Amino acid sequence: MDLEQGNIYHLFNQGNNHEKIFFTKANYSYFLKKIEQHIFPMADILVWCLMPNHFHLIIALSAEKSCRISEQVIQSSQFTLNSSIAVMLRSYTRAINIQEHRSGSLFRERTKAILLGSLESEKLKHQNSIKPENSGALNSEEEYLQTCFRYIHHNPVKAGLVIKDADWEFSSARDFAGMKNESLINKQLAEELGLKISSE
Repeated sequence: MDLEQGNIYHLFNQGNNHEKIFFTKANYSYFLKKIEQHIFPMADILVWCLMPNHFHLIIALSAEKSCRISEQVIQSSQFTLNSSIAVMLRSYTRAINIQEHRSGSLFRERTKAILLGSLESEKLKHQNSIKPENSGALNSEEEYLQTCFRYIHHNPVKAGLVIKDADWEFSSARDFAGMKNESLINKQLAEELGLKISSE
């Protein structure tokens, strides 16, 4: 799937045959550095969660972020976010193969990218939803981004790894709960889109 500027996407991939992709705490930290190196320069990261055998990201491709890419990088016509993700996964796989004395691919061949909406339309939906005259329930289309936000953060609870979303160390749930301030996510943009931890 071509990732287009101005859109919000849910990216995810998992280990081949549901096998583990993270074996130690250091592996999670190393993968986060890879995200920072390969994705952060090209897209705003709104949500992330690393699980023992898969990962989730919600990213936004904004014009502002695109302008921050260095001219040297832009000059390479082959450099796209799609290719950068592929480079990131290959690089991480090489490191894990050495660590675990294994060979072959670690991840499934394709990283899936689900379009969640456009940045502008999602901002407008959120702005309209907080007006008093529109204080009722949002329709399913408007709730899709927030539903995905909750689903990703709730993964560790569903898997029986922790009791509460924010208990899981390897996700952005702690940022949204005010427990830490992770520079990896664009929390301001996330809030403009209405992404927040439910008060329920």
